[in-house]
Amino acid sequence: MRVSVDVSYKSLNKHHEELCGDKVEILKTENSYIIILADGMGSGVKANILATLTSKILGTMFLNGAMIDECVETIVKTLPVCQVRQVAYSTFSILQIFQDGKAYLVEFDNPSCVFIRDEKIIQLPSTERIIADKKIRECRFDVKLNDCFILMSDGVIHAGVGQVLNFGWTWDNMAEYSLEATKRTLSASRLASILSKACDDLYMQTPGDDTTVAVARIIDKKVVHIFTGPPQKKEEDEKIVEQLMEGEAERIVCGGTSANIVSRVLNREIKTSLNYIDPDIPPTAHIEGFRLVTEGVLTLNRAVSLLKHYVEEEIDENFFLELDKENGGSQLAKVLIEECTSLKLFVGKAINVAHQNPNLPFDLSIRMHLVEQLCDYMKKMGKEVHVTYY
Repeated sequence: MRVSVDVSYKSLNKHHEELCGDKVEILKTENSYIIILADGMGSGVKANILATLTSKILGTMFLNGAMIDECVETIVKTLPVCQVRQVAYSTFSILQIFQDGKAYLVEFDNPSCVFIRDEKIIQLPSTERIIADKKIRECRFDVKLNDCFILMSDGVIHAGVGQVLNFGWTWDNMAEYSLEATKRTLSASRLASILSKACDDLYMQTPGDDTTVAVARIIDKKVVHIFTGPPQKKEEDEKIVEQLMEGEAERIVCGGTSANIVSRVLNREIKTSLNYIDPDIPPTAHIEGFRLVTEGVLTLNRAVSLLKHYVEEEIDENFFLELDKENGGSQLAKVLIEECTSLKLFVGKAINVAHQNPNLPFDLSIRMHLVEQLCDYMKKMGKEVHVTYY
């Protein structure tokens, strides 16, 4: 079994602090995914430096094949010990998931990982041992499709202390809330956003500690095929549609001319919706066997702007409300963000006169530029991207 992993995290800074004292590193090796969450003691600049140091040291050593014993010893020797409390300056959790389905979890002083399988909270069978005078919890196990892991800093279980709750959000409360949230979400990013918002609400929007949740979900490989733009040579119409229809995939067509080509070659009717959900985005249509049929440039532009926001900016519940809208741009972006691990684009290079900008070189249409941006953002999300031009 080759597994795919969807990973995301979200952090809240302690109130009045510009820097977060938690740090998450997400690394991808040839055969595994590694998620590291480090929590520096205190808050602000010092905590941020300590957490960054810890996550970078652990990540670099793990990538180079070091054993956890060496990693912990290096951390202990590198980071100072708090003179007052006599404890190490940074705690951490490391989750490594191999593509063959094996997994390894190690935790030092962070709240334990919430593990959800088959809609139940399951205690992972961990063992404790001492490395360099530090008590480490570790666990080796096999993963299954739809397993969900939530790593957290202690700001999560302190949420609400003395404000909304007397003793904070306990681990059990947090786990139960996570269980309910996993049932109604698909992606790691949406789950991380929901859990982070719950913490923020418990802190009444003034977090008393740096608060981070990192989510990893075991998902199926999900292939999406997108056809946009007519090919330069009309005789390639059949070839492009034939390749679009190959294999198991969700299929999407962007553009009226492209939809007409598909309709003609497959002899399937286009059923156009007259429902203008968003005045700026033309309505979608339907062709049997296709997940989505949309207009071209305006829809692609809206989808690309949502991908850009997702990759480059802070996302919150408002972003996901935008993603859930019924217009073609939001629907396209939602499939690409939440339901795609591998994207194949079939792009026709015939110049559409309507899209030409006189200030651009002749061969660079607006659509081509949007396709390049879309590919770039998808790669930044860690998705596989293949493009064929016609």
